[in-house]
Amino acid sequence: MSRRPRSSPIVVRLLREGITESVHTCTVAVADHRGRIITGAGDYQQETFARSCLKPIQALPALTTGTLERFKLNDRHLAIMCASHQGTIDHGRLAFQVLWQCDIEPQYLKCPQQNHQSVLQHNCSGKHSGMLAVCRHQNWSLNDYTDRDHPVQQLIREKLGELLQMPPDELISAHDDCNAPTYLLEVGQLASLYAYLSGHEHIHLERIARAMTTYPEVIGGTGQFDTEVMTLTGGTIVSKSGAEGLQCLGKMTEAMGIAIKVADGSKRAKHAVAIHVLRQLGWVNSAITDRLAEMFLKIGEYSRLEVEGELA
Repeated sequence: MSRRPRSSPIVVRLLREGITESVHTCTVAVADHRGRIITGAGDYQQETFARSCLKPIQALPALTTGTLERFKLNDRHLAIMCASHQGTIDHGRLAFQVLWQCDIEPQYLKCPQQNHQSVLQHNCSGKHSGMLAVCRHQNWSLNDYTDRDHPVQQLIREKLGELLQMPPDELISAHDDCNAPTYLLEVGQLASLYAYLSGHEHIHLERIARAMTTYPEVIGGTGQFDTEVMTLTGGTIVSKSGAEGLQCLGKMTEAMGIAIKVADGSKRAKHAVAIHVLRQLGWVNSAITDRLAEMFLKIGEYSRLEVEGELA
């Protein structure tokens, strides 16, 4: 990864009738198809857990092992493996279909049931179903698939290490809220991963990105940022949110990636910065960014978000 001097972060202000009420500082990195950081704001060497932005990478073993082909799973099933969905009937049904076609009972899912009627409604049920499908295909244990040293997690770690060109054993992990491991990465590394995801050099990543952009309603749901971005852009932008102020995007036609981290973990701020950066980079036309601004910058009758700062 290229090394550049630190630049000023991007700042998001919550204005109430024009008066600043809250301030969020944000780091941005933009990477090209070789994983080089070409522009950004703030310290893009800052580390953060990848959270749900890692899901497309965690879905890789379902392709590389031949799991999808063996169990006749399609690209909608692949999309649910990458989703942070809203737990609708359709979302739960897709996750269940993955398990059904692999002859796995939902009771094996390790994601929490929380306040849902079924564990299938958890927003990570698709990711977990994909991991279990790989375990079934490889004849690995289903009971402990979220353990760091389980073969399916080792395989994910190996794929991540290959993409980042670093030894897998050097990757630092911690368990996410859904019980599966996630990894501590630099913001710039996340941008690189999404540049690879949106390119043509990695055939399996390209299929994952196409599944996400072809079925955007699976990834989030109506009114959710990822779904709206991919729908409005007609599949030219792949988008994936993560908890604690993470947002990643990739431009399918140019194999470029964006990663955003909000210092205080604000969800509203990451959406505002994403729209701001899309405008600066000119990835989409003004009609699309104006529509996204209408949906995500005006957050109340008397309050709105305003973004300051330039990529350097």
